[in-house]
Amino acid sequence: MELLNGKELREKKIEELKSKVERLNELVGLAVIQVGSDEASNVYIGQKEKLATRLGYYFIHKKFDESITDEELKEEIDKLNNNEQIDGIIVQMPLPKHIDSVKAVNEISEYKDVDGLGFINAGKLMHGEEALVSCTPKGIIDLLDNYGIEIEGKHVVIVGRSILVGKPLACLFTTRNATVTLCHSRTIDLAKYTREADILVAAVGKKHFITEEMVKEGAVVIDVGINREDKKLYGDVDFDNVSKKASYITPVPGGVGPMTVYELMDNTYEAHVLRRKLK
Repeated sequence: MELLNGKELREKKIEELKSKVERLNELVGLAVIQVGSDEASNVYIGQKEKLATRLGYYFIHKKFDESITDEELKEEIDKLNNNEQIDGIIVQMPLPKHIDSVKAVNEISEYKDVDGLGFINAGKLMHGEEALVSCTPKGIIDLLDNYGIEIEGKHVVIVGRSILVGKPLACLFTTRNATVTLCHSRTIDLAKYTREADILVAAVGKKHFITEEMVKEGAVVIDVGINREDKKLYGDVDFDNVSKKASYITPVPGGVGPMTVYELMDNTYEAHVLRRKLK
């Protein structure tokens, strides 16, 4: 068994990205919009700001009270869409219940949608066109490529069908000529499918949901889950037992998570380059 170490790969990729950023004549700009004071969001935004600063990006954190309306939020996003210093915009989730999150994400210009969640980028991905791709799926593909793990011809089983991970990841794997089975909470006899996986991705948000009995010998196991319990982090995979059967496996923490924040910065750089070409 070998660990797929996202923390190590991230450091390598950051240095490569930093070199590219330093060759630019202009600053790369990233803006994060936050509504309310969700504790986890505060931590995630702090991580993004720290890495953006390390890369020399221009970083804006716009924080609004929970009382903001859909229309007021739209106006704030429009200001950033029209701000030439900003290359990437993200709306930090979760949003308060009265805010339409789908509408908010789709107010972001397709060229600044660095989370890759808007309809236009998601549609381009579905059609196999060049797009800004959701950060976690992009990070997973980078991890596999870095460790020389073959994707073409492999059977990939993804447990979780979210627009953030499962669906875009299925598109990425399909584009790379894998055979993809997308499972979810209503899949009957889930273990039947997971045991057939050459590459198994767990993205369900339930501690130790994937057990040793659900994994075939020699499978590559990617754990996207981050579950907090008693101030500790746990993945969706029962790491201690599943690692006995897996050929490669991501730890939690230190696997997919570090790659996600890096990919956001890489997407912002790509958005900067793309927008300059369109001028």
